[in-house]
Amino acid sequence: MKPPSPTLRPYRAFGIWHYPVHLMRGGTSSGLVLPGALIPEEPALRDELLRHLMGVPLHGELPGNKQLTGLGRGTPTSNKVFLVDQEEADGQFRLISTLAQLAAHTDAIDWRVNCGNLSSALPLWALDMGWLNPDADGLCRIRIRNTNTGVISDASMSMEADQRLRSAAIPGVEGLWPEVHLYLNHPVGAKTGQLLPTGSARDVIDGVEVSCVDVAVPMVLIRAADLGKTAQESPADLQSDPDFMAALRRLWVKAALKMRLRDASGRLLDERELALSETLPKVAILAPGHGEARLCVRYFTPQQAHASLAVSGACCIASACLVPGTIAHELAAMELPAQNDDFRTEIALANPAGLLRARVEAEMDGMRIDILRVAYQRNTQILQRGHVPLYRASAALAAALARIQ
Repeated sequence: MKPPSPTLRPYRAFGIWHYPVHLMRGGTSSGLVLPGALIPEEPALRDELLRHLMGVPLHGELPGNKQLTGLGRGTPTSNKVFLVDQEEADGQFRLISTLAQLAAHTDAIDWRVNCGNLSSALPLWALDMGWLNPDADGLCRIRIRNTNTGVISDASMSMEADQRLRSAAIPGVEGLWPEVHLYLNHPVGAKTGQLLPTGSARDVIDGVEVSCVDVAVPMVLIRAADLGKTAQESPADLQSDPDFMAALRRLWVKAALKMRLRDASGRLLDERELALSETLPKVAILAPGHGEARLCVRYFTPQQAHASLAVSGACCIASACLVPGTIAHELAAMELPAQNDDFRTEIALANPAGLLRARVEAEMDGMRIDILRVAYQRNTQILQRGHVPLYRASAALAAALARIQ
């Protein structure tokens, strides 16, 4: 496979280092995609580089930061960076993706989760980099190993006869854009190693029933009605309700402690860390669906109400609909096979942007269920490619960029 193009390498001009980036949208998320080969090896310099690029504080916290000096856009869904390498496995080329989740107000970078939405940008990025080519039928297929979770995905895009990529629309994004299909293979236990991390389909916390489920991402699922909500409120209304958000925080912290969530080093996260966490666990309030929707969903990252629904969260909720005893299964009123069988179903989840559909493939054996694959459709685009001047790069970062040459 080709190395990064010489035009996509750092260069120095007028005493300033300029760093190459792809600014991309995948689904309802946006962020940067960077070749791993161009990233400084030292973790401190790598993190400094990402803070410069996204416009977050270089040190400590800066409440109210508007990210005017970088490419981040304030919300968690637009403060993401993928570092991408390539490898061979079983004689086939695949991408290695590592997600860095940043936040506007802090220098902290979270490496614990993946992003299913922005993952859909990676096949288009690989095409643009010359790392991926269509086959004779115009199908562009690539496998992606995510290092944050260990989950391996298969992604595909289709090229029309005129060499244009096939386009599609998705809820929450205006217009038609290049279509991507992604398939998460064996996504159970992405962070905890278990489908039900507490060992139970339901737990009672502060008198409220919750389901803790780990498929693609660990989540806490709660009946909206138990918190006085309908799961049809706007994200802004939910976010501006301090009593509701405080109750939600208490539940996710205590549930996460029961799930024994850990940081990147394997250390158990404590109560304070979980209360401040920007990424783990994800939380959703659920209500019965209407029309085509199995469920109405309002999703939290967990600190903020999501404007739509994260793909990883949708995969987890859709899978939970198949797990007897979970709150999702109860509210979705799912009918499961009467006998042991392979089972495939599409589950539509109503969210503030519309319907997000996830196709779940599972093996059923009595009460045991094995989630084999979860598939979803997104669209993507390259927003901009070019170089970002690093006006405030430290001497150590400048020296590291010089070595990359």
